[in-house]
Formats: sequence, C-alpha cells, structure tokens
Amino acid sequence: HFTAVKRILRYLRGSINQGLFIPGGSIGSLTCYTDADWAGCPTTRRSTSAYCIFLGDNLISWSSKKQSVVSRSSAEAEYRSVAHGTAELSWLLALLGDLHIQLSSPSIIYCDNISSIYLAHNPVHHARTKHIEIDIHFVREKVASGVLQVRYVPSADQLADLLTKSLPYAQFSFLRDKLNICRDPASLEGE
Repeated sequence: HFTAVKRILRYLRGSINQGLFIPGGSIGSLTCYTDADWAGCPTTRRSTSAYCIFLGDNLISWSSKKQSVVSRSSAEAEYRSVAHGTAELSWLLALLGDLHIQLSSPSIIYCDNISSIYLAHNPVHHARTKHIEIDIHFVREKVASGVLQVRYVPSADQLADLLTKSLPYAQFSFLRDKLNICRDPASLEGE
C-alpha cells in the first residue's frame, strides 16, 4: 500500500499544472466509456468499476470505485460497470430534461467486453446470470426504450482504463489527452 501511495504522490506532483479544458460548442449527445478490472484487489478480489461521461466533446462526469461484491467472471464485473454508467447517464438525462435540453441522439455506452454487450441486447434470461439480474434488467430496459445504446470499443481506445489499470506512459498519455486534460489551463482562457 505504501508503494501505491508513493506512486499517487509522484503522479500528483507531475500533474500539478494540468487541468480539464471545457471549450464551448454544441451539446450533441451523452457518451459513456465503462471499464472494470476483474478481481483487481489483491486482498478482497473485488473489481473496480469506472466510467467517463462526455457531453459532446467535454468530460462532465467520472467515477472509479470498488464494486460492493466479488464478481465471478470478467463479464459480470464489466456488466456491473455498464450498469453504474447507465445509472449516471440516466441521472444526467433527467437533469438535462429538467433544464429543457433535448439531445439529438440516444446516449452511447462504450464497453470493451463482448459478453457484456451481448447481455445488454439479449432478452433471454440465462441461469448463469441470475446473480446480476437486476443490473441486466436495468440496462436492457434503457436499451429497449431507445434511450441508450451499448457498443464495443477496442481496449486501446477505452478511456475508462485510466481509472482502473496501470498503463504504460504512452497509452496513459494518449488516453489522458482524449479527456481534454491540458497543461496550464489558465493560459487557454484567452482563446
């Protein structure tokens, strides 16, 4: 744990002059990237779920937290992450509705696990998925109503990997730049 804390402190020291840049522009749609690391905690074997949500091109919400139960498969861990992203998207859609902002297209959740995408679209119940049935019904209901689409994204482009895994510096920098994180955001105010 001490090694992990030192790594976090080194990261914070190296990123002190970075910030989130949110340029003006059209709203477009809500897009979510979800990911999970299966059994990533060496002590409890619980997975970590993460999501990054964009309104248009701007990152507006993100989360990374340990799942409350142990997942018995990587598909289950990933699907729980999709469910967490779906819950946040639902809340944001309700908020936008209260503000009388209508989106032009359905929200999209990107996931890098084919089994999770299959579960989101397959209306047949399977005995092996009974333990995650509430999450399955929740996401399927949103997909069936047309509010949400669940699509595949290759792992190399999975933005939520930033919140669940240690990545090589090149991949970390590539994904970080897609979040509109930039050096010294105060210098961009005049633009």
